Amino acid sequence: MTIPAQSDGSAGTATLTEGAARGETLLKVTGLQKHFPIKKGLLQRQVGAVRAVDGIDFEVRSGETLGVVGESGCGKSTMGRLITRLLEPTAGKVEFEGKDITHLGVGGMRPLRRDVQMIFQDPYSSLNPRHTIGTIVSAPFKLQGVEPEGGIKKEVQRLLSVVGLNPEHYNRYPHEFSGGQRQRIGIARALALNPKLVVADEPVSALDVSIQAQVVNLLDDLQQELGLTYVIIAHDLSVVRHVSDRIAVMYLGKIMELADRDLLYKSPMHPYTKALMSAVPIPDPARKAAKSERILLKGDVPSPISPPSGCRFHTRCWKATQICATTEPPLKELRPGQQVACHHPENFEDQAPQDVVLLSDAKEAAELVAEDALAESARTSAAVAAEVEAAETEAAQAEAPEAEGDTEAAGKAAESGKKSTESAKPTPESVKTAPEDGEKSTGSPKKSTGDAESAESTESAESADEEPPAKEK
Repeated sequence: MTIPAQSDGSAGTATLTEGAARGETLLKVTGLQKHFPIKKGLLQRQVGAVRAVDGIDFEVRSGETLGVVGESGCGKSTMGRLITRLLEPTAGKVEFEGKDITHLGVGGMRPLRRDVQMIFQDPYSSLNPRHTIGTIVSAPFKLQGVEPEGGIKKEVQRLLSVVGLNPEHYNRYPHEFSGGQRQRIGIARALALNPKLVVADEPVSALDVSIQAQVVNLLDDLQQELGLTYVIIAHDLSVVRHVSDRIAVMYLGKIMELADRDLLYKSPMHPYTKALMSAVPIPDPARKAAKSERILLKGDVPSPISPPSGCRFHTRCWKATQICATTEPPLKELRPGQQVACHHPENFEDQAPQDVVLLSDAKEAAELVAEDALAESARTSAAVAAEVEAAETEAAQAEAPEAEGDTEAAGKAAESGKKSTESAKPTPESVKTAPEDGEKSTGSPKKSTGDAESAESTESAESADEEPPAKEK
């Protein structure tokens, strides 16, 4: 895609591939600071400052994607607005293609707006609800005085199709679109003037998971097609890992670690980075079993109004020593492609071996980590024991009714047998009346002793059943 270079009448054309070659430094930030003043009283005198960004250094090479991660309130979004010059820096320097743009005014920044664009975090508030989509996406052309080939409307419709929207929706309003579609509109607006650098401030944080994947894949496709350079600000480590070439980890206005993606995820060197990585949930049970224990940081993030002395992280670090509380560690390259600001880095030799006495806060944090690991192990053991006990109880309860049924059946059988035995046993009355009946009714000769007894018992049983009132006779 080509459009006129500028509105100064030059006949040349500008494309996305022009400018810095791939791999060259496109953006360089040195000692960047932003302090928001705190004013009180009738005269509004400054009594303090919120140190949102307090001295950061990094470079962005042409064609790469730099991911910036950290907790809420660490200064990620403020940093993005500073490098796009939407905020005025308190101190430091921002260089774009070798040119210092730190203190350029509105007129000086206007030509550079074509090369530096921003995708805002909230797709709902970043679009004017009174303007149509065509008006919103065409605004950069009108502000820069650029007339694309074929007209602005045709170019806007082409941009809508590039980001996966229907060009026929040119005259619709933002409220007629979903959250993912609104974010695509914001991306189309940012790409309107073919920028070289795009700062995306949490482009998927307000979207559903399914829509997040669509937007992330769209950003990847546009980068491969147009050769864009991204600075993506996010707090989702999985999204950053998917899209980034290098990753910067921020904490309380400072960069704690800056490294290549694979190095950072395989062997993080800063304790804060390691704690962040341990908090990432792993859905695969096989991988989860091989994962180290979860690191729970003690306390909350300190206030940026009065940050701790020395290392900003030492109040929550389980490795902090006295030097961490007094001396701020510089951001040093300890491995090729991995810069760390720590006196006692992970997976590397100690930078302050002479200082081995842990601070009280560090001792408590270390004990907390150990206690949490033991508690987790105890909870796991207790859960396993409870499951085994529950299974045994269920089995016993299942066997109990069967045993009770067998016992009851056996009792009933014994009782019925006892009754039959009692009914079969001859009574004294029947024994006495049987011979009399026999003598009266029959005059047969006497049998042997055994036959006589059996016959008498049989006759007595029959007479007991058939003729109960024998005694009255």
